[in-house]
Amino acid sequence: MIRTVGLDVHKHFIEVCILDSRGKVLSRGQVNCQREELQHFAKTQLKKTDRVVLEATTNTWPVVEILRPCVAAVVVSNPLKTKAIAEAKIKTDKVDALVLAQLLRCDYLPEVWQPDTATQAQRSLITHRSGLMCQRARHKNRIQCLLGRLLLAPPCKLLWTKTGLTWLQALTLSSTDRLMLDSELRQLGQVERELVVVDQQLVEISRHEPRVQLLMTLPGVNYVVALGLLAALGDITRFADGDHAASYLGLAPVTRQSGAKCYHGHITKAGNSQARWLLTQSAQHVTRHPGPLGAFFRRLAKRKNRQVAIIAVTRKLVTVAYLMLKNNEPYRYARPDLMATKFTALQSKHRGATSRSEKPSLRGPARAGLAKVYQAAGLPSVTVPEQLSHGEQRMLTQHKLTDFVGQLYQPSPTATVKPDNPKRATSPTTKTRGRPAGRPR
Repeated sequence: MIRTVGLDVHKHFIEVCILDSRGKVLSRGQVNCQREELQHFAKTQLKKTDRVVLEATTNTWPVVEILRPCVAAVVVSNPLKTKAIAEAKIKTDKVDALVLAQLLRCDYLPEVWQPDTATQAQRSLITHRSGLMCQRARHKNRIQCLLGRLLLAPPCKLLWTKTGLTWLQALTLSSTDRLMLDSELRQLGQVERELVVVDQQLVEISRHEPRVQLLMTLPGVNYVVALGLLAALGDITRFADGDHAASYLGLAPVTRQSGAKCYHGHITKAGNSQARWLLTQSAQHVTRHPGPLGAFFRRLAKRKNRQVAIIAVTRKLVTVAYLMLKNNEPYRYARPDLMATKFTALQSKHRGATSRSEKPSLRGPARAGLAKVYQAAGLPSVTVPEQLSHGEQRMLTQHKLTDFVGQLYQPSPTATVKPDNPKRATSPTTKTRGRPAGRPR
C-alpha cells in the first residue's frame, strides 16, 4: 500500500500526517527537528513505498537529504502556490500537514525544483558572500557617520584607499571616539579578510566550471555574478526559453487582467533575490557598453526612467545568458581587451599562480581579435559576423553597430602574436601603449 506523508516543518519540530491511498488518516504525531531524531523517525516510521511532501523553507533541504534514502519520493511544494490552492478558515499545523498530504495524494501539488548538492553549496557561498558585503558596507557607513559627527573631511576622494586608511589611523581624537573608530576599523579589516577567503573559493569553482567562464563573456558579469546566476537557475533545460528563466528570477512584470482591462505593474521579485541583485549591479555596467546591450539601454532610457531601463537590461541579460548556455557559445559582442583582462585576472587569482611567469596573459590574442581571445581562454568557438543570421545583421545595421562589431574580430594594425619566449620581444607593439583593440574612438 502506497502511503502519503505530509510534513509541516518548523524550526524546532515537524508535524506529521500519514494517509493511506484512499485519504484516510492512519496516524498523526510530532517529531523534533533534529538530525538524530529525524533519522530514527525515517527508519522506524517510514516505508520504502511512502511518498513524503513538505514545503520549501529554511531547513527544507537538510530534511530532504535525511528522508530521501528511506522513502520512494520526497516532494517539495511551493508555499506561495500551495497557499493559493488550500486557503482555509482554520489554519493549524495539523491542518497544514493534512492538506499537504491530500494534495500530493491527488497529484495536485505545485512542486519546486530540487537542486543538487553542488548547486546548494554554490547558493550558500553566494548568500554568505552577500552577507559579508552587507557587513562591510555597514562598518564603512558607521565610520562615515563618525567623521560627519566630528566635522572631519577626508583628504582623499576615496576613503578606503591606502591613503585614506592611513589618515584614519593618524587622526587625533578623544579616547571614546578613538576607541569606536579603531573598533570599526578592526571589524572592517576582519570582514575584508573573510571576503578574500570566500572569493578564493569562488575562484576555484569558477576555474573548473566552463559555464561560469562562458557567462563571464557578458559585459558587467564577473565570476561572482556568473556563479550566482548558475546557482539560481540550476538546470536550464527545465526552462522553455529565456523568458521563463527571467520570470523564475522575478524579473517579469505583474499582470492583472479582467475583461477588457489589463494592468502591467512592477516586477514580481519572486525567486532568488541574491541573483537578481547581482544581475542588477551588472546591468549598471552594461549601460556604458558600446554593443547591442548598451544600445538597447540607451534607446529605452530616452522614453523611460533609468531604473525601468536598468531592470529591462537585467531581464535582457538573463535571456541572453540562457541562449549562451543552451547553445554553448560565448557572447558575440564583447570587447577583446576587456575579455583578456577579465580572464587573465581570473587565472591570476588561482592559488597556484604565484610567480609572474605562471600568470598567463591574453594581451597577444586580444590584439588579434575576439575570436582569438576566446580560443586562448579555452572557450567554445564564437559566431563571426559573416555567419550571423539575416535578422541579426539587419539589427546591427539598423542600430549602426556594424562597424563596431567588425572591429571586434579584426586584428589591430600592429598586432603580433606573443612569442613563446618569456623574454619580451623587441617589436613596435611592445613599446606602444595606444588604444586597445576593439575600443571605438
